[in-house]
Amino acid sequence: MSLREEIEMLCNNAKVASQKMALATTEKKNELLLRMAALLEEETESLVEANREDLDAAEENGISKTMLDRLAISPTRILGICQALRSLVELEDPIGKGESWTRPSGLEISRVRVPLGVVAMIYEARPNVTVDSAALCLKTGNAVILRGGKEAIHTNMAIVRVIKRALDDCGLDPHAVELVESTERESAQILMTMRGFIDVLIPRGGKGLIRSVVENATVPVIETGAGNCHLYVDDSAEVEMALSVAVNAKCSRPSVCNAIETILVHAGVAAKFLPKLAEEMGKYAVELRGCPRTRVLIPTANEATEEDFFTEYNDYIVAIKVVDTLADAISHINKYSTGHSEAIITTNDANAERFLSEVNSAAVYVNASTRFTDGGEFGFGAEIGISTQKLHVRGPMGLSALTTEKYLVRGNGAIR
Repeated sequence: MSLREEIEMLCNNAKVASQKMALATTEKKNELLLRMAALLEEETESLVEANREDLDAAEENGISKTMLDRLAISPTRILGICQALRSLVELEDPIGKGESWTRPSGLEISRVRVPLGVVAMIYEARPNVTVDSAALCLKTGNAVILRGGKEAIHTNMAIVRVIKRALDDCGLDPHAVELVESTERESAQILMTMRGFIDVLIPRGGKGLIRSVVENATVPVIETGAGNCHLYVDDSAEVEMALSVAVNAKCSRPSVCNAIETILVHAGVAAKFLPKLAEEMGKYAVELRGCPRTRVLIPTANEATEEDFFTEYNDYIVAIKVVDTLADAISHINKYSTGHSEAIITTNDANAERFLSEVNSAAVYVNASTRFTDGGEFGFGAEIGISTQKLHVRGPMGLSALTTEKYLVRGNGAIR
């Protein structure tokens, strides 16, 4: 059997399973999530062992420490994953929710939420995405086809075996969650073209992966993840707050998409703020890349190029630019940003409102870290991704993002 035939069989199995999942009750789906959590906890040792195999291979291949952090799972992280699954049980099931009205024709029209059908995921080395994606899709009555990166293949295989066991234990079709085990580039390219089987494809990963999917897929795509995020320090900013937010947004977990990559600083506060920023970032060995005005105030900073301001580093590197006005900061962000998350530190209410109104990104913050752009932090439970486009969803994608609308129309012999 060729690779294309194998993937087509997976897709067909998932499509059949999706029709069954769409009929599952909320109670049955919640039972499944709880069973998944119990089995993942039960299999913690075997999951960590499988993950160690991936980590060892990644280390041999010279994967960076920040990427190793994304790849790693531990008993503590598995516990967190299971807690998220149980939290998802408490969230309202959007399926079947909607509104109804009656027309002069006598037609009774209802608009209700229904599953998308078959969701495909192409993603990189983050095993938690495997669980989050499966859980959100199953809670909303969808089937999901997972194609993770080669760095996490043993971990993903172990996780999917557990999820399939949970499906079977609950009397549901195990094909509702499928894993493409081939890590050849061709397998991702084939999955992108499974029209007639896949209802939506969601890529999660770096800019290169997302660009490849957007440019080559022949199935509908929701663009997610690329996070060239910005922090703007206004001239009215409280310096200590700005330092705290900057360090959190850059250093708490630099490998994730909601970490900042560029800090813009108003000229009026630059002399007070930038030397202190250099000191704080130095504690984390962050490489600073600055514009000429920045390098006057931070002589140890490397020169920032045009390309730096377009770059999502996913590492302990940050670009810095001094700007003269709020308008300059907004203009810079709207030019270089990927439309993910941006923040302003200010005590000026008018500036805050202007920033909120004019910055064209999915999540815009005032006096808070961009690291909050997350389904859990927004109260959505787990997330399947963070959409940086405007259709059909934007920002952290929770349960409702995995549904669509269906119109139910009842009449009594009505004709037009």
